[in-house]
Amino acid sequence: MLQINQFPCLSDNYGFLVHDPASGATATIDTPDAAEILRQAQAKGWRISDVWNTHWHPDHAGGNAAIKAATGAVVTGPAEVERIGTAPDRIVVEGETIALGSAEARVLDVGGHTLGHIAYVFDAENVAFVGDALFALGCGRLFEGTPQQMWTSLQKIAALPDAATLYCAHEYTQANARFAVTVDPNNAALAARVAEIDRLRATGQPTVPMTLRTEKETNPFLRAPQLKAPLGLAGAADWEAFAEVRKRKDTFKG
Repeated sequence: MLQINQFPCLSDNYGFLVHDPASGATATIDTPDAAEILRQAQAKGWRISDVWNTHWHPDHAGGNAAIKAATGAVVTGPAEVERIGTAPDRIVVEGETIALGSAEARVLDVGGHTLGHIAYVFDAENVAFVGDALFALGCGRLFEGTPQQMWTSLQKIAALPDAATLYCAHEYTQANARFAVTVDPNNAALAARVAEIDRLRATGQPTVPMTLRTEKETNPFLRAPQLKAPLGLAGAADWEAFAEVRKRKDTFKG
């Protein structure tokens, strides 16, 4: 069984170390804070063998060079990572698989936040690392992609088993919750989740990871097709409803 160490870093990022005890292989999913990632690995007694990037943004790939220099780790990621420095040692695209010791992950193309954003899915463990594609009660802002592209990407994540555990890269959940209730005010499951989120954050506890089932029940971006009528979009395509939710979130001041 994989061991996953999640820890806060920077202002609101999470770092993730994924360790295969059988082989000793350890991957850091993205590199938001190289110094903290190396400290966490040392505290665990794990040697970082791999860097797996989800996309090119500096708070996800900015520590690649420092970690590679310190550990000799092999960097894997989408081709776009070369935009902030050297290209990954291995460039991967949807349909490929990557080994971490005895464990295996497959790559999903979940572009939208950035054009080349990918996610890593460990099917045997029912775990996915989704970067900034999907957040607890949210999704990534569309810096590069289109709403239709992002909706297609989110449907790939939504097609995973409902019990899948999703690790997203930021603690944005309270802010996302404040918006979610404005577009989905009659959702009892959402109301209950907001209360639980407030309880967790009041004691400094993370709201990540989350299950896909919970996101399907409460995340307004995944629920956009069910929100067409209250959004005034009856008859619209599902991606158009998603685009409206994303547009409202982009201008939300709460």
